[in-house]
This record gives sequence, C-alpha cells and structure tokens, in this order.
Amino acid sequence: MSSLVRKVISTAKAPAAIGPYSQAVQVDRTVYVSGQVGLDPSSGKLVPGGVVEETKQALTNMGEILKAAGCDFTNVVKTTVLLADMNDFTTVNEIYKQYFKSNFPARAAYQVAALPLGSRVEIEAIAVQGPLSIATL
Repeated sequence: MSSLVRKVISTAKAPAAIGPYSQAVQVDRTVYVSGQVGLDPSSGKLVPGGVVEETKQALTNMGEILKAAGCDFTNVVKTTVLLADMNDFTTVNEIYKQYFKSNFPARAAYQVAALPLGSRVEIEAIAVQGPLSIATL
C-alpha cells in the first residue's frame, strides 16, 4: 500500500497557532482546519465587539487558511462550533450563513466551559480539495 502525504498548511493571513498545533493539515485531498477564534492576525489579540465580531473574524481566518489549502467555504464538509454561551447560537448562525451560503456542511455545536484567550466562539472545519459534485437522493 502506498503511503499518504501529510502536509502542514500555514498562512500569515491567519493567526499563528498559539500552541503545539498547525493551522491546518492536509492528508490526500482532505484538509483539517484547526479551531479558529476571533484573533486579529496582525495583533494576535481578540477583536473587540463580542461574539458577533469574533465569529466574523474566526470565519475570515478560516477562509484564509482554506485559501492557502486551495479551497474555499464550498469545499467544507464538516464543522464544529464551540460556544462559551449557547445563548449565542442564533447570533453565530446568522453570521455563519454569510460564509456558508448553500449546501451547508454537516455541523455540531456545543457549549463549553471556556475557550482559549476568553473567546466567545471557536470554529473548526474539515474540507475536501477539488471540485465537489452535489448529488441529490
């Protein structure tokens, strides 16, 4: 059996990892994007404005990482949303659908006790490179 290639994806247009992990890792055509919080890539600090602005920034950061991997939001097949407060679920959904416009990925959402740097939201994704056909059942 031939081995698969593991490639680390990195871009200066998204915040550097704040721990021992990569912004994303690609294996074959699958790209695993690490959880993104609302960090401004230039300052390394959370953007002001609470969950709304943090969600926009987290998804903008994710978009830059996807782009570095040769993907965009249409390539995403699964996301996980972590919330500091489940009461922010509807607000995050309103912003989320500005980035994921159709053929939405599968998703899980959880409230957690705390997120890095006091974030209100963290979002991770799995994407598949290349054109994806949409099948109907």
